Amino acid sequence: MKDIQSLSDSRRINIKKVGVKTVSYPITVLDKAQNRQHTIATANMYVNLPHEFKGTHMSRFVEILNEIHGEITIQSFHIILEKMKVRLEAEASHLELDFPYFLRKMRNGKTLGLGNYKCSMHGSLGADDDLNLRIEVPISLPIVEKKISRLPGSMGNWGKADVSVRFRQFFWIEDIILLIEEAVGKEMDKLSSQVRKILSVEELTRQVGAALDEIDAIKWFSVTVHNFGEDCSTFATLESCP
Repeated sequence: MKDIQSLSDSRRINIKKVGVKTVSYPITVLDKAQNRQHTIATANMYVNLPHEFKGTHMSRFVEILNEIHGEITIQSFHIILEKMKVRLEAEASHLELDFPYFLRKMRNGKTLGLGNYKCSMHGSLGADDDLNLRIEVPISLPIVEKKISRLPGSMGNWGKADVSVRFRQFFWIEDIILLIEEAVGKEMDKLSSQVRKILSVEELTRQVGAALDEIDAIKWFSVTVHNFGEDCSTFATLESCP
């Protein structure tokens, strides 16, 4: 039987992306407190297909995932990208993993429960290697007594901080989460209980950005703070210098 995928194509048209998406897959990520944490990821895997190939073997994407047995680290992420690029004879390979990360919440030595954080790792391997970690951290406030017209008010769920980082060296996911939450807490502590409900998205963004800027392991970051409201939402964004 002929291998149709590897036959040459006289039209010489490159395919920018070809692959599989929304693949549910069990993975294991490093956990500072528990050593490892088991979770379920949604994976998107794709490559840039050169014009000389008519197609690719889609089953190879999941085969490569199976070979690393779901163990996800910065090193294994690069291995997956390298295998995709070599095995599928692609110019560039791309992998996106979205997964929930759970962190035990503590206060005064007491366990409050598990915090659920949306995380994603997006990597590409072409001429250069790039890996981006994104974490979504909810921002909650005490119950708001009355609605403020200047800025949308809410009860408990004030908004969220979306943070993306690129690393120079290894850094724990939970340390990023705790750093963000500590920066938000410092900004709240500046305000009395009467004015916390009108927290500034600009100041929160600056506070989180300043905290990330002090971490040598982080070579680049972006921060977006969102405040949810009934009628509208507000946001502020900053990005570090490359």
